[in-house]
Amino acid sequence: MDTETDVVLSIHLAEDDTETTATATLDLRGDLFEASGQARRNPIDPPRPSIGEELAIARALAKLEERIMDRAQDKIDRYLVHETD
Repeated sequence: MDTETDVVLSIHLAEDDTETTATATLDLRGDLFEASGQARRNPIDPPRPSIGEELAIARALAKLEERIMDRAQDKIDRYLVHETD
């Protein structure tokens, strides 16, 4: 492998008594991607912050993956259009 690149992924968590929001941000060679995921605790359930954090993070990362795939597909489509001209 001739080239290595660091990619920065950050996840910010915001929580209250019943709700957790995770915001995932990815900087990929200057292309910024951002997605959020939420988790809500049923008020009758005991507080377990790690469960809400895990769910919110997983949901944010799933949305982030979809946005990255969409962007890559857009670039492929543009490349193929220019390649066939």
